[in-house]
Amino acid sequence: MRRQWSVLGMSAALLAAGCTADGETAAPSGEGWTVLVYSIADTDLEPFLLDDLAEFAEVGSTENLQIAAMVDRAADYSADPFLGLDDWVGAKYLSIGQGEATELADLGDVDTGDPAALADFIAQGVADHPAENYALVVSDHGASWPGVGGDEGSGHSILTLDELRGGIADGLAEAGVDRLDLLGFDACLMATYETASTMAPLADRLIASQELEPGHGWDYRAFSVLADDPATDVDTLGTAIVDGFAAQAAEEGTGADITLSMIDLHAMADVDAAVADFSAALSGRAAAVAPVVGRERAQVLSFGRDPDPEVDTHMADLGLLAAEIGVGALDVSDQADALIRAIDDAVVHDVAGPAARGASGLSIYFPPTADLLSPDYASVASSRAWGEFLTSYYAAGSEIPAEQQPAFVTADGEAEYFFDDYGLNVQAAFDAAAADNVTWAGISYGEVGEDGSVTFFGEEQAEVSADGSGTVLGSFDLTVMSISDGVDSSYAYLTLAYDDDAEVATIDVPLAYYAPGESEEYRDVTLTITFDPETGDVVNETYYSATEAGTYGELTADPDGIIVPKLLVVSADGTQSWEPATDVGLFADLPNLQYDFEQLGSGTELYTQLTVEDFGGNTDSVSVVVAVP
Repeated sequence: MRRQWSVLGMSAALLAAGCTADGETAAPSGEGWTVLVYSIADTDLEPFLLDDLAEFAEVGSTENLQIAAMVDRAADYSADPFLGLDDWVGAKYLSIGQGEATELADLGDVDTGDPAALADFIAQGVADHPAENYALVVSDHGASWPGVGGDEGSGHSILTLDELRGGIADGLAEAGVDRLDLLGFDACLMATYETASTMAPLADRLIASQELEPGHGWDYRAFSVLADDPATDVDTLGTAIVDGFAAQAAEEGTGADITLSMIDLHAMADVDAAVADFSAALSGRAAAVAPVVGRERAQVLSFGRDPDPEVDTHMADLGLLAAEIGVGALDVSDQADALIRAIDDAVVHDVAGPAARGASGLSIYFPPTADLLSPDYASVASSRAWGEFLTSYYAAGSEIPAEQQPAFVTADGEAEYFFDDYGLNVQAAFDAAAADNVTWAGISYGEVGEDGSVTFFGEEQAEVSADGSGTVLGSFDLTVMSISDGVDSSYAYLTLAYDDDAEVATIDVPLAYYAPGESEEYRDVTLTITFDPETGDVVNETYYSATEAGTYGELTADPDGIIVPKLLVVSADGTQSWEPATDVGLFADLPNLQYDFEQLGSGTELYTQLTVEDFGGNTDSVSVVVAVP
């Protein structure tokens, strides 16, 4: 790729950028803005990314706004022409004009997960389009600290944070540009502390989302502020992008779950120092503060959730987490307050839908237990201080004495239960010696199989009494979720996230998607449904998928593919697995799938279980089998 770029663009680059007497590249001169778009469209997001570039063409290059894109297209997801160019497979280097695109070079098969490809695009884009200000947008699937991309034509290759930093830095150095004015990730989950800290030397501002992004992504018509006034500063541009994203999400019906942050990367040095101090304070008091930390981690706003912990991204809102820990553990409150102030100073402008109410603008990786921690996290340069805290937190959890671990105490080994107008209520108490260590309690429900296994249909949070008695109360409304394609239907597992003060509640449903012709390989999918808890009305629904590369994005499904809900099965020996809910599956015509909540019939034998967990991941459960009245 680097050789191809140099052959195609060497003369243009030398003429545009010039060379100093000692051979070093001189910074190109120009006015206005150049926007470079690194469009990793060799994925199932190809139709969405082409729509984004078409939005850019509604603005188009002008005298003082130049838009250049490297667009790597896939073979399977779209055969549509694009802005006057016939369909292609592989990468093209384009100039985006007003309602049209001009091919500057056909690059052939490009691995967009190679940082050299990114570096060459930046260097060539700057050389060909000199300006006073530069923005770079990287667009595709995202995964928070693991990186972005998933180039299907190159073995699902991604750009890690380290590779992103190296590729961007090399491209800017070759172009003779000190730093970008704006760096944007139009991708899921990239507004993280790890990302912002890593990218801090490369740009003045970063724009990214804490949450999974709907497929439509940003509204690129927001860049019209640059065409209207080439002297527009970066904060005005960034504000237009953030607000434009929110406005488009409202129009598309996806606004309930969104987040988007503009971050002042010059302020990240203070955030780095505050994270280091907060992490050190927590590490130094790990045994004492771990119960508070664990409780707040279990409750804090999180992103990229899935009922299956192996699919969940384990990203927690950093500002909210620090705020709650600071209230619950006063001996680290000074460090927590300093971190909150640093985040507030760094996040210049942001939006959040009602399901992400209060989001601080930056998240951080925090798996609840050590077995869920990815070993790759240690390779992220910005993770050192936080990683040391995680190590101390998990160590404290492993040292909880057996007598202080959760253990239900019931006279006959079963929970108590009663029915009321809401449904079923299940109650039991655990040994009060574990009360200080317990972080979470839940109620789950399902049916018992002939082999003694239990197939669960869902899980909701239960209430732990605040009086220290260890009493746990869980409630279930006696309805089970089903999904239908109009021909077949299937039960589906759900987890319910609900805050009494929130405007909306969220249901997450684990699914598997099989592409047409596939019977073995599938993609993990999470259906997220946001609804009004007062009326039950659905606010929005989105199917998000995990790629083979471990990145995330909205699912592009072939209607002839198959969607299969997954149910949690616990065997008689306690082994857990996620199993298909049906042997038939449902056609993946996503807009036409129907959801319902079926009332369990009178006499249905229902298995219900209360579970409590401490910050070390130790759990205990108590169950009861009841007949629905």
